Amino acid sequence: MKSYKAKIIQKLKKESLIVAVDIGKNAHWGYLRAPDGTEVKPFIFYNTQRSFKDFWKRVRQFASKQGLEQIFIGFESTGPYAEPLFHYLKDKAVNLVQVNPMHTKRIKELTGNSPNKNDQKDPRVIADVICLAHALTLVIPEGPAAELRRLTGARERCVEKRTALLNQLQHLIFVIFPEFLGIIKNISTRTGLYLIKNYPTPERILAQGLEPLAAAVNKVSRGRIGYDRIRALTKAAYHSVGVKAGRKAILLEIEHLLCEIESENRFIDKVEKQMAQFLEQIPYSHSILSIKGIGVVTASGLIGEVGDFRKFKTIAEITKLAGLDLYEISSGQRKGQRRISKRGRPMLRKLLFFAAINTIRGGGIMYEKYHQMLERGMLKMKALIAISRKLLAVIFAVVRDNTVYIENYSRAHNYKLAA
Repeated sequence: MKSYKAKIIQKLKKESLIVAVDIGKNAHWGYLRAPDGTEVKPFIFYNTQRSFKDFWKRVRQFASKQGLEQIFIGFESTGPYAEPLFHYLKDKAVNLVQVNPMHTKRIKELTGNSPNKNDQKDPRVIADVICLAHALTLVIPEGPAAELRRLTGARERCVEKRTALLNQLQHLIFVIFPEFLGIIKNISTRTGLYLIKNYPTPERILAQGLEPLAAAVNKVSRGRIGYDRIRALTKAAYHSVGVKAGRKAILLEIEHLLCEIESENRFIDKVEKQMAQFLEQIPYSHSILSIKGIGVVTASGLIGEVGDFRKFKTIAEITKLAGLDLYEISSGQRKGQRRISKRGRPMLRKLLFFAAINTIRGGGIMYEKYHQMLERGMLKMKALIAISRKLLAVIFAVVRDNTVYIENYSRAHNYKLAA
């Protein structure tokens, strides 16, 4: 990684025009710097097609005047505000890079020995960060990958909203029938929602009767909830201490929340079906799906967040993009602990973390590795993070080699050599 970084620095200093853009909601500030230090002072341009064309014309004219053919354009990671400019420039003859806002925050202190922040200073600081080769390659998802990124974001927001709705529902159920939550612990299941929708109060449960209720629940739960639990629920309904005052208003809100939850569930199902369709259009998706523990939703999210695994040359680049690169703070005889930087895409880390949980279960591909880490005294959370890093390396390798994952490949290969 060091030699790769050194090559970038050398290339930037000798051959390239550095263009830094400080992104705003309505207006951006651009700055141009040649290798010999010649610069164009920060200038403003706007989120319009005409202004984008003027910006690109100015960049091309300056590059031509300086005799530079290679152009690096860098931005801070600023969410959606930069996307129109990203997509305008993606087909141009430029190298797009992104800069971590934490780096610009640190380096701006060196400029003028002042923490001063303004639109004229910020693009210069971004250019300094790019010259130090601290920028990351910006891979803009295109085609199916772009759709997967949008779908992943939509699903995540929908899941968060559904969780909030379920929490509200649980609070209301506790008021009118607190014993219910002790027997049906997960109200988000099909059976839990069925009971709340049809029998939200103790009186309705008692009115239905034990035998008919047990038969209905057994059918809905497909045998997962037996007669004993329904009998316990009926007994709890008979002795319930639920509040009766204001119950009509509570039942009205419960009805509304159930409609919202059903709507969110339908949308999530629709999103996941579209994910599967777009995933089939990604040539290397079969490589990722071959890894036991990674399903359609996770694979879709990973591809959407990364953009295109094939555009990354080293595992170090993609690990840094995920914020899973390691750092430590040591001084003198003090040896600091190694931690992940978390200076990357949080959704990418989240997807890898939950995928890691799937792979450490009994029979999972990382089960043995995880327990070896625990036996060495590693904390469970640190071991899971380490598994996330290893899983990312496996994904990168199978995509790079255009192959599928073979479980216990090393062991089987050694047996073959011994034979």
